[in-house]
Amino acid sequence: MSKRAQIGDWVQIEAEVLPSAQRSAAVPDDTRALPLLMRVKGFAQKEATIGQEMAITTVIGREITGRLVAIDPPDVHGFGRPIPELIRAGLNAREWLEGVSADV
Repeated sequence: MSKRAQIGDWVQIEAEVLPSAQRSAAVPDDTRALPLLMRVKGFAQKEATIGQEMAITTVIGREITGRLVAIDPPDVHGFGRPIPELIRAGLNAREWLEGVSADV
């Protein structure tokens, strides 16, 4: 049995923004063959299981309807691997700024 989202749960929905037939000719063929989808996180406005249509309210108060794809979705973004030169540059800049402010 699939987990069921309850009213007020933090969820993620998916909705079609643009069908494939309406995609721009400037988009590569393999991309144009698919619909443009959006995924949005918010609070469930009704009970639903994964795959069912439901309405959510986003943190800024927008009401959006789409297909439920996740309950308690994780944040999966990242900024990639650190660049050692930039870490050192940041430390050097901090040292320099501390020296400049001590002179003022």
